[in-house]
Amino acid sequence: MTRAEQAKQNFLAGDTCAQAVLLAFSKDVCEDENALRALSRPFGGGMGRLRLTCGALSGGVMALGLFFPDLPKSELYALVQEYARRYSARFGSCICGELLAGAGVRADTSAKAEPRTPEYYKKRPCPDLVYGAADLLETLLKEQGISLA
Repeated sequence: MTRAEQAKQNFLAGDTCAQAVLLAFSKDVCEDENALRALSRPFGGGMGRLRLTCGALSGGVMALGLFFPDLPKSELYALVQEYARRYSARFGSCICGELLAGAGVRADTSAKAEPRTPEYYKKRPCPDLVYGAADLLETLLKEQGISLA
């Protein structure tokens, strides 16, 4: 199973978008999956359902930090910017609310999470976004010489 397929499966199993992507790479960067799950949880819904930066992209950015803990800050920021550029080129935006609106979904910013029902998954672009975020991250990591197990 690819990291992208794992990320999509994670999301469909109930993880937030940020958790889904970060946890798809957890075995490569950190054995403490519970810590990663807790760390990435509030980034779902564009950070606490504020509909800001897409949580799938945020999960990938967290993974970049774990893959490159000693990279000089400017170089890490350049990687993050390249990742975000590719994500935006692929999906049209990095902003959760814009991605939802583009799919015809009202970008509700209430703090109340929606129940994960078949209708929820059917109307949202999120499964494809987490798949794409993980796919783009895997490509970027390979370009940087990171070999994944």
